[in-house]
Amino acid sequence: MNVSITGDCDPEQILSTWLNSSLPGDTMTVLDLQLLLPKAPSYHPDRQSNLTTTDGVHIYRVARESCIFQVQVMMSPSDTQKIEEQIRHLLLLPYNNASITIATEDIKISRILILKCNAETCQTRKGLFEWPATSGGKNATRPCPKNPRRYATRHCKLCLSTHWMVPDLEDCPPVVETIPDLDHIKVTADNALDVVEMIAGLLRNQSTLLYQELVTVLNKLEDILKLSVVTPDLGQALINIISDILESDSNLLPFTNIILNITEAVGDRMVGYEGFSNLVASAIAISVVDVVPGQFGSLTFGVSSYRAGTKPEIFINKHPFNGTVAFISLPSVLQHSFPQNSLNQSLPRVQFQFYGIPMLFKSSEKGQTLNTFVVSASVTNASSQIKDLDEDVKVTLHHLIPNTLHRDVQCVYWNFNKNNGQGGWDDFGCRKYNSSSDYTTCLCDHLTNFGVLLDISRTQVDPANEQILTIITFVGCGVSSLFLGITVLTYTVFEKLRRDYPSQILINLSLALLGLNLAFLVNSWLSSWGLYALCVAAASTLHYFVLASFTWMGLEAVNMYFALVKVFNVYVPSYILKFCALGWGLPLMICILVLITNRGAYGSHLYTLAQPSLESLDNSDNFCWLQDNVTFYVSVVGYAAFVFLFNIAVFVVVLIQIRHMRVNSPAGTHSGLMHDLKGVVSLTLLLGLTWTVGFFTWGPARVVLLYLFSGLNTLQGLFIFFFHCLMKENVRKQWRIHLCFGRFRLEEYSGTTATHSMIQLMPRHQLTLKFTKSTVKSYTGSLC
Repeated sequence: MNVSITGDCDPEQILSTWLNSSLPGDTMTVLDLQLLLPKAPSYHPDRQSNLTTTDGVHIYRVARESCIFQVQVMMSPSDTQKIEEQIRHLLLLPYNNASITIATEDIKISRILILKCNAETCQTRKGLFEWPATSGGKNATRPCPKNPRRYATRHCKLCLSTHWMVPDLEDCPPVVETIPDLDHIKVTADNALDVVEMIAGLLRNQSTLLYQELVTVLNKLEDILKLSVVTPDLGQALINIISDILESDSNLLPFTNIILNITEAVGDRMVGYEGFSNLVASAIAISVVDVVPGQFGSLTFGVSSYRAGTKPEIFINKHPFNGTVAFISLPSVLQHSFPQNSLNQSLPRVQFQFYGIPMLFKSSEKGQTLNTFVVSASVTNASSQIKDLDEDVKVTLHHLIPNTLHRDVQCVYWNFNKNNGQGGWDDFGCRKYNSSSDYTTCLCDHLTNFGVLLDISRTQVDPANEQILTIITFVGCGVSSLFLGITVLTYTVFEKLRRDYPSQILINLSLALLGLNLAFLVNSWLSSWGLYALCVAAASTLHYFVLASFTWMGLEAVNMYFALVKVFNVYVPSYILKFCALGWGLPLMICILVLITNRGAYGSHLYTLAQPSLESLDNSDNFCWLQDNVTFYVSVVGYAAFVFLFNIAVFVVVLIQIRHMRVNSPAGTHSGLMHDLKGVVSLTLLLGLTWTVGFFTWGPARVVLLYLFSGLNTLQGLFIFFFHCLMKENVRKQWRIHLCFGRFRLEEYSGTTATHSMIQLMPRHQLTLKFTKSTVKSYTGSLC
């Protein structure tokens, strides 16, 4: 209602008197009168007034007021229109009280349908309050949790949308006085915003946070993100808290990964905005942009002049200008990674982050200084892993200290897996595009092909070749896994095939290679879960089977040496048992030693500068493998070099020995060239000599050798099946006896075969061994 009050008076008091006198007190009660506009007297000398000054000059004062109030009607609401007309008529009647006149200018009457406030539970620093359902216009009272002899009150505001007012907790002593007290507060979907306000209040006057205090606060923030709907208001409150943490004088190094993941989760889970939203605080800023697949051209994010203590100014889809401190440009080809829009699928979302506190990213490595702010970009709800883009994502950063002396600048990204999962800077796959005294532009990539297992250079290849190598790798590993499984099954099921030592060694080698292929195939899938412990497990498992494969190849060479070279006086008790202990135990000891001394050696290299999401490390393709160069070169390259040098030596000695046997064999018993070639190839595969190609994957021929390395070694299982199952006569006989029907089936035969498939080690008391043509042929033609 708007009214004009003429005369000198207190508007609120005179309005209350007028309303109570104008409306019938037996049927109507005025509740909660409020003035909506500030008191503003107006002077109108052209109007008559009942006020006269001592000098006879007339002053006319007219105050226009807007007010709102409720009328409780004590009668049947069957005819609400009639009641409204009655109220309107009574309020439009003129009112004169001595020198005071009230004139009603306009009235708006609405019926209140919500008459009470629902029961509500509120978590505050002064305790948990359970407010009961209360009628509008009434107060609810609850005892203080810490001191029940004192009380808190809360008013239920009666209006068109009747609601609770802010509770009056002045008389209640606080329950949560310090940050450790938060440990006793359970976060729920209903009290999430209350807990955020509690944390903000506790951080407001605290400049330094202890380790355990940071643990408590960050755990509560994670719980809030998991349990509540992140609205823009809640998101801004969370970003403000993170900014306060970053600006505190606290040791954040153990918590960098957690803070990055929480920040990412805020943007990923935020709802209730249209198109895009910016959340900005004094030390951090994030920007989320929803994109429509098929309509994405390009997207840029930049931060203009930023100084500590001021909020960053961000700009989207504008070219960088003087004063830009960070800039990211996403190419149009990124749209190929977006899902097709559907009713059941969320739109892809691009999120940018800016961190104005470089101290968050302290590095434990000496001699390195972060000389820029930190930015990141990620895609939520992408249809596939983002990699191998035809156009580069460019990141341009301004130097905090001008590089006037043109010192070497290194492009790095934050590797979440370094330093035992605490994170650290890494330059793997990142390269410098250009650099000046004030700016540096960086491009980063990663490796996913099989060659990474023994890539001496540990540098990237171009995206086109990397994609082809990845396809070769996964197809080859899949094919090898299938045929290695058939090989193991064949030699395990048919007892006659595994009576000799070479066949038993072949089974173990095949199992090691099968484990290697399967571990490689599932590695990317396991790493995509983004769990550091799972990534360490995947990398260590892959490391174990790589070493086990190398070890059993070396044991193949040892067995060949005993069988063909050092023939006499060789007796080893529990021969195969000792081989198994060495073949499976030595790699296990090495992996355990790495885990004990430097668990951070295992991990994955990421494409982006920061990790996305609370649970997931990254949306791009990861590969969990050895990231520490020293550990890689010692435990993989050095170990492989030792094994293969020994195998090459045995290979040469065995070939010479076989050559002598052939020269001394009777005339007319020499085998053909193809048979000799088959024997050499079989030896090469069993001894793993194709893996030596990995030692030469550098220099001008690197890409060609990577193709050769990936093709030969991913198909090693297929080759073993071909030479030691398909081309082996006694294996084919077992298949025909047990698996074939009709005319292809062979009947079971008794007795022993004329020639063994492999040369056996003799007991110590047997001093002679007779070599025959058939024995040598069998050995060289079907090595295992």
